[in-house]
Amino acid sequence: MRLLAGLAAAVLTSAGLVAAGTAQASPEHPAAAAARATGSAAHPAAVPAHALTGYWQNFNNGATVQKLKDVDDAYDIIAVAFADATDRPGAVTFHLDPAVGYGSVDDFTADIKAEQAAGKSVILSVGGEKGAISVNDDASAKNFADSVDKLMDAYGFDGVDIDLENGLNATYMTQALKAVHAAHGDVVVTMAPQTIDMQSPQNEYFKTALGIKDFLTAVNMQYYNSGSMNGCDGKVYAQGSVDFLTSLACIQLENGLDPSQVGIGVPASDRAATSGHVAPSVVNDALDCLTKGTGCGAFTPPKKYPGLRGAMTWSTNWDAANGNEFAHQVGTHVHGLP
Repeated sequence: MRLLAGLAAAVLTSAGLVAAGTAQASPEHPAAAAARATGSAAHPAAVPAHALTGYWQNFNNGATVQKLKDVDDAYDIIAVAFADATDRPGAVTFHLDPAVGYGSVDDFTADIKAEQAAGKSVILSVGGEKGAISVNDDASAKNFADSVDKLMDAYGFDGVDIDLENGLNATYMTQALKAVHAAHGDVVVTMAPQTIDMQSPQNEYFKTALGIKDFLTAVNMQYYNSGSMNGCDGKVYAQGSVDFLTSLACIQLENGLDPSQVGIGVPASDRAATSGHVAPSVVNDALDCLTKGTGCGAFTPPKKYPGLRGAMTWSTNWDAANGNEFAHQVGTHVHGLP
């Protein structure tokens, strides 16, 4: 669960895409360089094999207020948080919060296009700690898919992130996401379940991930705000340790997800979540343990997973407030994985 302030309800109305520049706070990484070399402007390059994901806050809760162009260049996937529920079951909408400083939707979509030109994927996150979106029948699944499709077309989003922290129905969320994929074949789909949601492949979140495995980009589980949990060896591991990260990732890796679909999600600072923040060095050790078999603690994975997707943080705003420590240290490490 994440620490948020209430989202403003004001709606800014306008349309269109206008090219704009983007600020870069750290050295350009290969994905961005490749996108520039090929002249990509309308859509980003494919998500890199090892990617850094960050949530961008469409609200002000005390973290650094950013526009998309202010997000550190290390981030490969920027998840815009959050889409809001509507009065139609399952449907979602998106409203820019005036607190983030955009004068119009045109300015926002221009920043999306600029990030895409730099090789990034900009996706819309659905849910959050206070999200109340329910997809539990055919009608709500259709409403969800149709509304996500429209928002992707209207704003230029590259995909959707599922961050529903109050449960989901695997049958109908899978159905909805398959419909989104049918309409947008290159859609980027990520998920951010809580630790309890991925303890078993029989859990609804896990079943959803397996149900869309043929096009799922990454599951960036929230390794925080959970307390101790069971690892894949049946032992209990304490939150905030390298063993917690590696033993819980192992559950996903050994129960059907491809390594390229698994990422480690942690808070960007000790202010970003109630508990579970770890130093960037701990995240890097976990990445090395899982991909190379080095840097492990007491838990050693049953094998190496060199294709591991990477890492995620809540949020780019809290990272900026912390000197972009996560982007610079973990981002560099992720992009340096073989």
